[in-house]
Amino acid sequence: MASGFQLIVFPVSDAARGKALFQTLLGVEPYVDQPYYVGFRVGDQEIGLDPNGHKQGQTGPIGYHDVEDIHKAVAALVDAGAEVQRQPGDVGGGKLIAWVRDPDGNVIGLAQSPA
Repeated sequence: MASGFQLIVFPVSDAARGKALFQTLLGVEPYVDQPYYVGFRVGDQEIGLDPNGHKQGQTGPIGYHDVEDIHKAVAALVDAGAEVQRQPGDVGGGKLIAWVRDPDGNVIGLAQSPA
């Protein structure tokens, strides 16, 4: 399993406007361009735009750390002082994500890829 934050998702209020800005910034076309998500790959990094992020409580970019067992990872982080912000849930194709907030208020995303 890769370590570090492989995905950073930005909430956007207008997917088309966000897509144009990030295409200019990153210099690449999106590899996913759907009404619910626009995704760019730059090397091993994925940059995502979520037009529903604000509605789900996302107030800024969230970095996602890949984990093998999202439920165990959430429980371990809660034991270490984090607070669950978004329970693990499927966002499509069997990919699970969750959000926790650390004691300083930073939101950390967790992602589990399908087996």
